[in-house]
Amino acid sequence: MSAPSPVELDEPEVSDLVAPATPWVTIVWNDPVNLMSYVTFVFQKYFGYSKKKSEKLMMEVHNDGKSAVSTGSREEMERDVQAMHEYGLWATLEKQD
Repeated sequence: MSAPSPVELDEPEVSDLVAPATPWVTIVWNDPVNLMSYVTFVFQKYFGYSKKKSEKLMMEVHNDGKSAVSTGSREEMERDVQAMHEYGLWATLEKQD
């Protein structure tokens, strides 16, 4: 009995590959209500970010008026925006360029 002959598969051409969907981003906006320490806490609690990363994002919100805090599919970002609203933060999602 002989071994089956190997099957050669064609490698896809680069032009045949489909680019992944443009990711979406969750933006948290500055507001006059929430304390900086609370915003830092929310980023640590919900996203699991380190204290250092959470503080950096919080300072972007505070100083720049907003910060992109997560990226992913539209569905994931809708979930993150909803979670930020449940924590009392102002958040929106945007399609990333």
